[in-house]
Amino acid sequence: MRYVTVLIGGMVLLVLGAQGAIRLLADHDNSGLLSWLPGGFPVQLLVYVVLACVGVPLAGWGSRKAKQAGVIK
Repeated sequence: MRYVTVLIGGMVLLVLGAQGAIRLLADHDNSGLLSWLPGGFPVQLLVYVVLACVGVPLAGWGSRKAKQAGVIK
């Protein structure tokens, strides 16, 4: 069950990071969840990209482990 939690957490990070980066690229003033972050556009974009890049391997690892454990098929 914990592998499914890791899978879901990775997917959430991926979605939040990708959606935030796309929104920020479309409208530089709409920083979404990271409006509190100092440094402006480049720092906020970097954080969104890092979130997405962390989410991909985390979701992949959780998916593989959950399949091996027989939790998902």
